Amino acid sequence: MLSPDELERYARHIVLRDVGGPGQAALKRASVLVIGAGGLGAPALMYLAAAGVGTLGVVDDDVVSLSNLQRQVIHTTPDIGRHKVESAAERISALNPHVRFVGHATWLNADNALSLIGDYDLVLDGSDNFSTRYLVSDACFFAKRPLITAALGTFDGSLTTIRAHETNEQGEFNPTYRCLFPEAPPPGTVPACAEAGVMGALAGVLGSMMALEAIREIVGFGDGLVGRLLMIDARAMRFETLRYGRDPANPLNGDGPVISDLSAHRT
Repeated sequence: MLSPDELERYARHIVLRDVGGPGQAALKRASVLVIGAGGLGAPALMYLAAAGVGTLGVVDDDVVSLSNLQRQVIHTTPDIGRHKVESAAERISALNPHVRFVGHATWLNADNALSLIGDYDLVLDGSDNFSTRYLVSDACFFAKRPLITAALGTFDGSLTTIRAHETNEQGEFNPTYRCLFPEAPPPGTVPACAEAGVMGALAGVLGSMMALEAIREIVGFGDGLVGRLLMIDARAMRFETLRYGRDPANPLNGDGPVISDLSAHRT
């Protein structure tokens, strides 16, 4: 049940025909884990908290630095040197005290991924490296959790939803992250944002879209991004959508799967 304060807080959602009281109640019951409280995770967390998601978890072992503040809007100047999960918790509590926040100040790895992800209904991956993206996508498959994953470039970004543990109308598994990106690019070919730079406002756009897709997944309106990759070109202000399907040769849920656990992610 929604309290009188919540009814007023979420009034603009509740009057939406595709959300209403049942949709807002679903948001209150939901739990979402966000990987990274950085450029993508920061705006996603803010909008998910504002929307009334009942439990928000975040995995991040980093501390706030001055160069983060150009795009990581959940943190402020006085937070420099604090753990990101601490400053995120404070900001979310101030925004919406009805949200339960759980901070995991740790590095996501093959040993803790399944236990962390298994405690939540939905996962948002805002990490900035391919090794974590593959780990999260594999862990979500084994934990049977939907995944919304995004990547941010200098003036470009992409977003998709992975439900590889489920089947489509034809009874076939949905595509995996490995269907979209069979292999990570060679080390050094994709520069980090500290080297190449990143447009801060673009991180806000893409992180907000991650939150929107999460809300859509929870409430159940419209058409999601399963099997579709949304691409943003900020220079041309262009949005395009690429359809992709399951690769029968993918090693996770292909015709001859060879990945049965997360052991390959241990170093």
